[in-house]
Amino acid sequence: MAEKRDYYEVLGVKKDATAEEIKKAYRKVTKENHPDLHPGDKACEERFKEANEAYEVLSDEEKRKKYDQYGHAAFDPNAGYGAGFGGFEGFGGGFGDFSDIFSSFGDIFGFGGGTRSANPNAPRRGDNIRAQLNISFEEAAFGCEKELNIPRIEPCADCGGTGCAPGTTPEVCPDCKGTGQVRTTQRTPFGMAQTMSACSKCRGTGKIIHQPCKTCRGMGSVRRAKKMTVKVPAGIDDGQTISKQGAGNAGANGGPAGDLLISVIVRPHAIFERDGTSVIMEQEITYAQAVLGAEVEVPTLDGKVKLTIPEGTQPGAVFRLRGKGIPYLRGSGRGDQFVSVKLTVPKNLSSHQKEALREFAAAMGETTGKSSGGIFGKKKH
Repeated sequence: MAEKRDYYEVLGVKKDATAEEIKKAYRKVTKENHPDLHPGDKACEERFKEANEAYEVLSDEEKRKKYDQYGHAAFDPNAGYGAGFGGFEGFGGGFGDFSDIFSSFGDIFGFGGGTRSANPNAPRRGDNIRAQLNISFEEAAFGCEKELNIPRIEPCADCGGTGCAPGTTPEVCPDCKGTGQVRTTQRTPFGMAQTMSACSKCRGTGKIIHQPCKTCRGMGSVRRAKKMTVKVPAGIDDGQTISKQGAGNAGANGGPAGDLLISVIVRPHAIFERDGTSVIMEQEITYAQAVLGAEVEVPTLDGKVKLTIPEGTQPGAVFRLRGKGIPYLRGSGRGDQFVSVKLTVPKNLSSHQKEALREFAAAMGETTGKSSGGIFGKKKH
């Protein structure tokens, strides 16, 4: 298998390139190698795919940091450096580190002391999980389904979330009587003062587990990678969030799970730009087509369509293709596509073509340069 090229090299940017420079370089490379412009060219198709892969990493701040540190191994599931594409954020440490599972439930266990009056055994909602999803321009327009691999905290299946070995039950803490807190009385210059602090015997849980579950080590929860299918609605835009209720971290003491919040990143298109539900593009036409009129093919999200260029079209003129834009996110129908025409000036004309243009200019009463062999075509020194 061929070795992967450096992502910065693929886009032709330096390693300290800004996000805007990376985006601009990506658009340039994908436009030069877009399959619609080079049908059947496998080399261009591969460069196009390669650029998409590079941009997916370098446009994401967290993925870029991992890539800068570990290279391509950062996204190799066998290397153990990261989550790979379609990854997640909000988790630190590896799967074997259970020390931060407590923190995912907030301060319900009361570590660190302080005064608390809440019941440590009351149901608590789990934390939300935030993830990022990279999709193409077309996937954002028409919607799609994506599969994400999300590590999250789930109730331990072996102990049912109790933290106790099967067949055993926890003991109510004799020191705090299951409240998770103890009251301390101290004498001060102002009299007797009482403070509440987390029970040191049960670590604020209100219960003592003598025979912890071997799977979760008495935590009642485990961290596992969960494959989830996410439905991306048609018309979603860059930066918008998809909420998947109940797909976040498990709650404590029978509380509901949190939500999975997925931030959508839409990769720039090589040809199209988006403004709300409108698709904007630039179409090149020749001088003759602008003057005499023509029928040209223009790309749309639905494929190529015919566009009539009327006689006397001026550079910068904008034409509307109704219903060829982005579907409305909430509701039916679609926006429009706007095509701005750009005049291309031919180069390396033959002598016959140049003479024809001079005759046209003369007929219009215009002054032009003479042929290079004539006395008027030579530069004065």
